[in-house]
Amino acid sequence: MSRQQERPDADAETAEHVVVSYPADLSDWGRFQVEKPSFVSWLRKTRDDVAAGDTWEEFVGVGCCGNTLDVPLRVEDVVGGDRMGEDTDIEFSVREACDIQGGWAVQSDGGPTV
Repeated sequence: MSRQQERPDADAETAEHVVVSYPADLSDWGRFQVEKPSFVSWLRKTRDDVAAGDTWEEFVGVGCCGNTLDVPLRVEDVVGGDRMGEDTDIEFSVREACDIQGGWAVQSDGGPTV
């Protein structure tokens, strides 16, 4: 089956450039996870339609202490078509903080109590 047959809207154009933001209070570890090439590649493969204003709640990993990190990513801008593709350039930007919980909190005094 060709790639064109797999897509429901074969006439849609591939976006050239997409700007995706994450919250300012995302930890350095979280930023590293989101911006690494394997995660960017995964976004290209798992997101079909893309439009400014889309919000994606993405699981980016489990830290060494078992703390899961879900990050709200938001599409800020799309240049070109409305489909994500293998060659779509993804740029990251930082937006306002949203009180995201992540990082090393489970190992610290500020972590959750059980």
